[in-house]
Amino acid sequence: MRTYNDCIPCFFQQALRAGRIATDDEAAIKKLLDEIGMMLKDIAPESTPTETGMMIYEKVREIIGNTDPFKEVKQRSTREALKIYPSLKRMVQESDDSLLSAIRFAIAGNVIDLGPSGTFDIEKEIAEVLQKRFAIFDYKAFKSHLKRCQSVVYIGDNAGETVFDKLLIEQLKKSVIYVVRRIPVINDATREDAIEAGIDKVATIISSGTSAPGTILHTCSNEFVELLNQSEFILAKGQGNYEALSDIDLRIFFLLKVKCQVIADHLGVRKDDIVLKGANV
Repeated sequence: MRTYNDCIPCFFQQALRAGRIATDDEAAIKKLLDEIGMMLKDIAPESTPTETGMMIYEKVREIIGNTDPFKEVKQRSTREALKIYPSLKRMVQESDDSLLSAIRFAIAGNVIDLGPSGTFDIEKEIAEVLQKRFAIFDYKAFKSHLKRCQSVVYIGDNAGETVFDKLLIEQLKKSVIYVVRRIPVINDATREDAIEAGIDKVATIISSGTSAPGTILHTCSNEFVELLNQSEFILAKGQGNYEALSDIDLRIFFLLKVKCQVIADHLGVRKDDIVLKGANV
């Protein structure tokens, strides 16, 4: 997915939000915004928004000097999600279609995203997603491919959301490799965040090798790229992974809530829609 002009204000908003969380030093924040402005003028439209996001957060780390400004936010998100995990698991188990219910909860968890919006209400989101119709619903293909595969590569997104991913992993009933970021970027899940959510109890956790807020293959490790190329079933969560992988020739299912108009237009849906989209399936 390419970068559009409408992405540029969002880049500045994300940088400002990260700067404010990381420091009270207004001079440092001003320097951050100035340097990002200089950087953005040279961004090629053909690059993905995720690639630009990676450069922005590298600049945050460089200028602000905080390698994980969202650490406390991530830990709080995970704690809050774990509080409601038992009740959500009961709802999944008691539903008519436990796999579909788990998919819906995984999408509800995708609202825990400090990139596009910076705010979320998880209980409200759960209630809405349970009633909402899918704008794209490739569930039949999802079940068909899942039935035939032996294992699943599950590319995670945000900390806290990992708890909702655990619900879905339990319903996949396959051997699962859960993919996290190499180092902290926004509130994306690292190995530490995934373990706090209990993912290590239901899946094997690996790093993609990237520091980007999405799976940009040329920034990932060779081992991870080889794993993807050999995978029978890939499930990618969130907008960042959609931005990075939507034009890649892989058999993959995207699971997300659409949080910005640019991605809505790219998918041919509306903002706030929920999506289960298969690519090359």
